[in-house]
Parts: sequence; C-alpha cells; structure tokens
Amino acid sequence: MADEKKMTEQESLDLITNMIQKAKSSYHETGIGSLLWGSVVSIASFLTYFQRTYEFSVGFDIWLIVLAAIIPQVIISVREKKSNQVKKYEDDALNAVWLVFGISIFALNFYQKTIPEVTAGIIEQEGWQMTKHYLDGSKPDEILKPFAPSLYSLFIMLYAFPTLVTGIVKKFKPMLYGAIIAYGLFIWSCFTRSEYDWLLGGAAAIICWFIPGVILRRKYLAQQQKHV
Repeated sequence: MADEKKMTEQESLDLITNMIQKAKSSYHETGIGSLLWGSVVSIASFLTYFQRTYEFSVGFDIWLIVLAAIIPQVIISVREKKSNQVKKYEDDALNAVWLVFGISIFALNFYQKTIPEVTAGIIEQEGWQMTKHYLDGSKPDEILKPFAPSLYSLFIMLYAFPTLVTGIVKKFKPMLYGAIIAYGLFIWSCFTRSEYDWLLGGAAAIICWFIPGVILRRKYLAQQQKHV
C-alpha cells in the first residue's frame, strides 16, 4: 500500500485559510449587477422627466432598456455562479429575486401603457368621456385621456424591495440605507405632482444601486488584486 502523504499543521492551516478566502470572494458581489440596474433605471427615469417636461421624444420607449437589462443580468448571474468556488444557496435566491424584480418592472410598464388605452376604448363604447372642468370658469373644459395617477410611485416602492432583501441577506449597509431612503422617496412621491416622481425615481435608482454598486466594485477589484 502506497504511503499517504500527510498534511503538516501549517499546510492544513493554509488550506483552511484558502477556503475562507474563497468564501469571502464569493460573498462579495462584483457590483456589475447593481451598476447595471442603477444606470439603466436612472437614465430611463431622468429622460422620461425631461421628455414630459420639455415635450420631446427620443423616438422609442426608453423603458425598453430596462427590459433589455434582464438579459445581461441573467448572463452576469450565470458567470458569477460559475466563478464562485463555494456554493452559496442564498445567492441563487437573490438572483431569483432580481430576476423577478426585472420582470415586475416590465409588467408595471406594460400596465402603464396598456390600461389607459383599454380604458379609453371601454369609455368610448359606453358613450361618455373624462373632462377637466375648472370650478372658477377661468378656462374652458378639456377632454382627458384615461391615465394611471402617480403610477411611478409604485415603481419607486418596488425599487426598494430587492435592495432591502439583498442588504439584509448580504449584511451590506449601503443597500439597507438605500432601501430605507427609497421607501422615504416613495412616501414623498405620493404628495408631489406626477412629473416629479420621475426625478425621485431616478434618485432612488442611484441611491439604491449605483452608489452601492460602485462600493461593491471597488471592494471586489481590491480583493482580486490581493489574490494576484
């Protein structure tokens, strides 16, 4: 029988240390996912505000870039899963949370685009219309198209959900604070004119994801340099 090579105490300690370092590496996210969502959502929000305020159009629904962001998010999740040396089941759960979040954003956007048109059709069939009437008679009545009042407030509330879950699971304070601030912005948006909700939503995206993403990315790159 061949002699088995026994590990020395130092070699055992080195092995344990190496495994701990791998576990830490898998614990720290690369930050790319947060940067991705922070970028696309803030751009879509701010640009929507400017389009509505200054009455211009970019020629397409800017929120399609948020839908498109789901694809790289899936790719990022798969790559990070392959690169992690230590299996972390909570990471799979978080990936699912962010995937459902992306789908929910698309669903809300679909609701916002579809319901007013469907409602307008139903109103026309029933033979009545929505009208803006000025009580002081200073302006003539205006025909209104159906719309969802302050719907973007719900978007802001939704932004806080995956952020809070990630912050709690990963014990990452920037996301915890970001989620709390986002809930505060949601409450604020309920008392503002609808056009300002887009500005609050853009701010929520930066606070929830972009800034934490920058912090995560710096930590990840610093950790990678230590292992070179």
